[in-house]
Amino acid sequence: MISLYDYELSGNCYKVRLLLSMLGIEYQTKVVEFYPAAEHKQAAFLAVSPLGELPVLQDGELILPDSQAILAYLATQYDKSGTWHPQTSPTIAAQVTQWLCFANALTSSASAARLADGFFYDFDIDECRTRAHRLFRILDEHLWLQERDKQNWLVNGDAPTIADIACFPYIILSEEGGISRMDYPAIRRWTDRIKRIPGFIVMPGVFPAGPGA
Repeated sequence: MISLYDYELSGNCYKVRLLLSMLGIEYQTKVVEFYPAAEHKQAAFLAVSPLGELPVLQDGELILPDSQAILAYLATQYDKSGTWHPQTSPTIAAQVTQWLCFANALTSSASAARLADGFFYDFDIDECRTRAHRLFRILDEHLWLQERDKQNWLVNGDAPTIADIACFPYIILSEEGGISRMDYPAIRRWTDRIKRIPGFIVMPGVFPAGPGA
């Protein structure tokens, strides 16, 4: 059975749990107390992941760190529909990769602001928020243009991809870092659509979709 080295409050761990749930994959959790115990920096975990970063996926002999890499692996290995990580078009595949990189930028900005606010990390929180809002403006405009073209997701097609899952957590948790989504209506509509995907699950600070279509 797949094992996930996990911390409940981590957005990067959450995105992996989301995809596992949406794919209907059973797994076991190995809890790593990120805060305050910092178990991810202790010898037992460093033996699994020398970089000391969460999450880590173990599937048989494979031990795979990095949330974006894990999403790509799970979608390629277990999604029989081929929709979560499409490979039929080089253009679509490249666009998915582009948004996975964008998700990393969200981690270093919106997530960093959340770590500074809630976990007392010594980051320049104003700079983190400024960079996050710059990314949010880019994302909101892109999603608005997608909606204009009758597209619901980050990448063209009838179904969400791992690009959406990768970017979702630190967008939806942004208020915990003092980053309001009030000025980003297309983002708010997109997050609501994600919450309506079958298999969607919540985490602390993330709530189910409200009533509506």
